[in-house]
Amino acid sequence: MPTEKICKTVHQYNKEPILAEDMEKLLEIARDYRKVKNYVYERFGGIGSLTKIYPGYTVQNEMTKDGLRKRLEMPSVYFYLAMFDALGDIKCQWAKTKSIVLKHVGQNEGFTEEEKHYLRFLLKVSNAFEAVLNGKPIELKRELQEQHDLLAEKINVKKLQNYLCRQVRKHHLKLHTDVEEGFFIAERAYRYADHGIYISVKQKRKRIFITLTDNNQYTSQLYIKLLPDQGRIEIKVPIYVTVHEHVDYTNYVGVAVGMYTMFTTDEGHRYGEELGNYQIEYADWLRKQTGTYIHNKEDNPGRIKYRHRKRRYEQTLHNYINQEINRFMRIEKPKEIYIPKFPKPKAGGVNSRLNHYNTLWHRGYIRNRLKQKCREQSVKIVEVIGKDISRECSCCGNIGEKKNGVFVCPFCEYQVEEKVNTALNAKKRGQGEQRIH
Repeated sequence: MPTEKICKTVHQYNKEPILAEDMEKLLEIARDYRKVKNYVYERFGGIGSLTKIYPGYTVQNEMTKDGLRKRLEMPSVYFYLAMFDALGDIKCQWAKTKSIVLKHVGQNEGFTEEEKHYLRFLLKVSNAFEAVLNGKPIELKRELQEQHDLLAEKINVKKLQNYLCRQVRKHHLKLHTDVEEGFFIAERAYRYADHGIYISVKQKRKRIFITLTDNNQYTSQLYIKLLPDQGRIEIKVPIYVTVHEHVDYTNYVGVAVGMYTMFTTDEGHRYGEELGNYQIEYADWLRKQTGTYIHNKEDNPGRIKYRHRKRRYEQTLHNYINQEINRFMRIEKPKEIYIPKFPKPKAGGVNSRLNHYNTLWHRGYIRNRLKQKCREQSVKIVEVIGKDISRECSCCGNIGEKKNGVFVCPFCEYQVEEKVNTALNAKKRGQGEQRIH
C-alpha cells in the first residue's frame, strides 16, 4: 500500500537586500502578471464563457491568438501561468456562486420539493446550468436528458429557470485585482545554484541572482512574493510530505478554544496560555497606530516602519501558536480531537476595546494550522455543533450558569472550570450525534 502524502508550504527568504534595479525587474513581471489576470477575468469571467473555462484549452488558444503576450513582451512561462491562475480563480468564483444559489433554493419556502429538486439538478449538471444561463435549449446525454425531462414534467420550468438566472446575476461577481505583490514561476524559469536562486526576467536570456538563507533546492512551481519596501522576497514552495502515523497516539481529546488561553482539554490541560497577552499587546499597538499615517503616502518612512513592526508582531504571534499546537500534539497524543466549530467575529458590543481584540483574534490561522498538523500526524479532527456548548452541564445535560470562569449547574450541583466543561461537552458531542463532519 503506497504511503499517504499531503501538501504543505515551506518558505525561503533572501539573505541579502535585493538591489533596487533587480527588484524593479521583478515588479515589472508582477505588474504584467496582474494585467493578464484582469484581462482573463474580464473576458472569460462572465456567463457567456462558461463553456470555455472547462478544462481551459479554449481559453488558452484564444489567449495565444489574441496577441496580448506580444504586446506586453512577456515571457510565455509567466504569461500562461497568469492565465491559468486567473482561470482557477474564475472556477472558484463560479463554485461559490452555485453554493450561494443552492443555499437560497433550500431556504425558499415558496418552492415545492419537486421544484427544489429541479433547481438542484440544474446547479449540479454543468451543461444544463450553462444552457439555462445562456438561454439555450437543454441538450444532455441520454440518461441525464431523461432525468431532466422527468423532473420537468409537473413543474413550471420557465419560472424556475428565470429564478436561477436572477439569482446568478445577483450573486455572481466578476473578479478584478489591483494586487501586484508577486507571481507564480515554473521550474524552467528559475535555477538553484551558488547558495541562491537565478530567476528569469523579461529581458531575453537574462536572470537575476538572489542569495538565500538556506541551501534547499526544489523542482516544483514556486510563488515569488515581493516586498519591495523591505528589499526582500519570500518564496513559497509546495512540497509533499509523508503522513506520520503514531502507534502511541491513542487518546480521544475534547478541546475548548479561547481568545486568552488557546486550548483547554477535557482533562484541564492548557496550551497557549500566553496567547491573550500576545494578542492584547498587538491589538493595543495597532489601535494606537490607527489614523497616524492615514493621509501619508505609501513610501513615507513612518508607514514603512509601521508595516515592518506589524509584520514582526504577526510573525511572533504565529510562531507562538505553532509552538503551542506542536506541544499539544506531543503531550496529548490524540487519535481524535473534538472541537467546537470556531465562532465568527461578533459585531457590536458595549466595549469597543474588547470588540477590537475579538476582531483581531487569529481564529482562522489557529484553525488552519491545527487542521494542517492533524493531517500531517494522521490525527482525526472532528468539529461539533457549538450552540450552548459552554452553558450545558457536561454531567447532567441541563443549562447551568457561568460565574467568574467557573461553571455551576443548579440541577446536579456540578462545578468545574468553564473551559473544561466546554471541552467535556465537545468530547460528548463528538462521540455522539452532534458532529459536523
